[in-house]
Amino acid sequence: MTQRAKDGDHVAVHYTGRLEDGTVFDSSRGGAPIEFELGSGTVIPGFDNAVRGMAVGEHREIRIAPEDAYGPRREELRVPVPRDQFPPDVDPQVGQVLAVQVAPGQDALATITAVDEETVTLDLNHPLAGETLVFDIELMDIR
Repeated sequence: MTQRAKDGDHVAVHYTGRLEDGTVFDSSRGGAPIEFELGSGTVIPGFDNAVRGMAVGEHREIRIAPEDAYGPRREELRVPVPRDQFPPDVDPQVGQVLAVQVAPGQDALATITAVDEETVTLDLNHPLAGETLVFDIELMDIR
């Protein structure tokens, strides 16, 4: 009888993640597979759901809607910050990614999306928020 991945199993998975336009945003190919406990919430829900029920050696291509990935883009996570809040030696540039403190002891990554004389706009959305993700996955091991 073939063992199928179920919640609580430790699995190893090779994957390639693409956007709908075919742009690859991440891949484990050429390196070690990712390992995680199925159903533990360590990976996005759509990825967990895709691996559940797979057998070792099985391949799947799946599409994950934003709701089961990094969520929709949220406009309230685009935050204008007065330029004088930045240290004088920092020259903010559009596209630059910064670690910002969002709560005591809690940092998040923010992308600078606009800069003018008075304001720097930070986007705290995950870079893949709002995207439908396409994954090619292969289950390598179940423990």
